[in-house]
Amino acid sequence: MSLLGRLFPDTLFPRKLSDTAERRLRLAQARAEEAVLETHVRNALLYVDTLAGELPFDRAIETYIRMLGVPEPLASTVATRTLVVLGDDVVPERNTPLGTQMVGDDVLPIVRIAAANDGGSRRR
Repeated sequence: MSLLGRLFPDTLFPRKLSDTAERRLRLAQARAEEAVLETHVRNALLYVDTLAGELPFDRAIETYIRMLGVPEPLASTVATRTLVVLGDDVVPERNTPLGTQMVGDDVLPIVRIAAANDGGSRRR
């Protein structure tokens, strides 16, 4: 059952909506759910950055989800999208065709994720 279905059960609205209204309602619901997801990801990234010296990024994400009580399957999606953003900092999108030389470690962007073996310093 969707979030909207739980908030507004049929007993509150016994009258059936028109097909057009139902479609508009689904589109508005999808937009709202996406906004909630984007907000969670943004806040999880802030949480990771804030706790960078105290917790590894994966543990910070898990703590964020647990502390805010984010339910499944939203919690998995928040964690995955947060990791994707963090991964974009580490592994930039490949712009060169396959078979050509890879970019060296010396030109990687500054990342939020400190390597476990470098004592928490940022890598370039």
